[in-house]
Amino acid sequence: MYSIGYDIGSSSIKAALIDHKTGNSIDVIQEPKNEMHITALQNGWAEQNPEIWFSHVCTATKRLLNENNIAPEQITTIGIAYQMHGLVLVDKKGNILRPSIIWCDSRAVAIGQQAFNDIGSSYCQQSLLNSPANFTASKLKWVKENEPEIFKQVHKLMLPGDYIAFRLTGKINTTISGLSEGIFWDFKTHSLSEILLKQYGISETTIPNIVPTFGTQAIVNEKGALESGLAKGTKINYRAGDQPNNALALNVLQPGEVAATGGTSGVVYAVTDSLKNNEYERINNFAHVNHTSKNPKIGKLLCVNGAGILYRWIKENFDVSNYSEMNDLAEQISIGSNGLTILPFGNGAERMLKNQHVGAHFINLDLNRHHKADFCRAALEGIAFAFVYGIEVMKNDNTSIKVLKAGNDNLFQSEIFSTTIATLINIDIELYHTTGAIGAARAASNVNDTTNTIGSITNKNDFVKKYTPQKHIKTQLVHAYNTWKDELNLKINQTS
Repeated sequence: MYSIGYDIGSSSIKAALIDHKTGNSIDVIQEPKNEMHITALQNGWAEQNPEIWFSHVCTATKRLLNENNIAPEQITTIGIAYQMHGLVLVDKKGNILRPSIIWCDSRAVAIGQQAFNDIGSSYCQQSLLNSPANFTASKLKWVKENEPEIFKQVHKLMLPGDYIAFRLTGKINTTISGLSEGIFWDFKTHSLSEILLKQYGISETTIPNIVPTFGTQAIVNEKGALESGLAKGTKINYRAGDQPNNALALNVLQPGEVAATGGTSGVVYAVTDSLKNNEYERINNFAHVNHTSKNPKIGKLLCVNGAGILYRWIKENFDVSNYSEMNDLAEQISIGSNGLTILPFGNGAERMLKNQHVGAHFINLDLNRHHKADFCRAALEGIAFAFVYGIEVMKNDNTSIKVLKAGNDNLFQSEIFSTTIATLINIDIELYHTTGAIGAARAASNVNDTTNTIGSITNKNDFVKKYTPQKHIKTQLVHAYNTWKDELNLKINQTS
């Protein structure tokens, strides 16, 4: 028997097929082949039609079944991971009222800041564990203020993963982890935040019923089966946002364990059992997949917007054919990039820099000395230094780090990038060949013993390699990092 895991991204939908007995990944496919369109009607806006997500889920499902000669009845469970912080609104008939306002939409920043001022920093820090900021609740408040006729028709709000589950099953529900990422959850009362709902004028009836993260949340109905190709009665057994799910896929479930990703933007996601936080305006704090009121597990999420997007820009603008060639070029240059310093923050305001828009900068550029290889090295170092800077912020936020785990893709495949981080933070970095879709599928198939089972499957099937701190280069790296940090502080002071 088999499980399917879906990863509902803003660029594509990934679907993974795994074997129940072994946990082995059989196939992972992506739909569509080209990136999905994001609509931006105004600067800073980002919207997508949720029906497009579901259409690609159906196409991906049928492909998995057909290409692997699997009968629908052989799929017994489904897991769903999804892009966080999106807002989907439906009326009483389940019809979509407007396009989804997705994670990278920044229209509600001012609304969140006003709520933070009105509610007070003490409540935000101790109960919400976050500033309301630009999260799902603030986006709904924007709809209330700017599209009142649509707001009047709202029956339920959903996160992107909730909507996919609804389209497959006809049931509208959500999870505590999901509500916490939308900043609807009060961690002190372990209930919906009445204070935030009152602040935004949102009725509690708008919030879906809560189901556990693991366990049967709903079953595929006749309509969902007909459209998706799944069998009626297939269980949805797991649901989580993409970053908590990525952590689960890497077996990051206990305090001291940290997951990282290095794509267009970078993420460091650390698990703690403490509700205390000093940096709640720079780091997001959400209920992890294994969180309970009696045994808290909080995922501290730090995002570096300016990460792989810089490395991609270098590749596209310096006539380099692929990332492997870039890494080879970078290896030709010594630590410190011959004095060239790059700040990678060219992908919008950086929350870890207190929402300042520092921008990307090439500093100390010598047109007679610096060439393509220097830029490749300086870019890798600049992005790695940004990760280290963020990890220092996390350590100031009651976060212990014993091991850092990452997927075997993108930036972490670079020896320079990974060794730089490992050496500066003095922690091993372990790479695993897994994905969010695979993690979601495994979680769905092992709901009775998730922590132990996921961990054993990940360690057995997926381990690739380990980067360890290199003492012989630490002095050079510390000097280069301090130089980089001095330049960053200068730019921050200029921007303030």
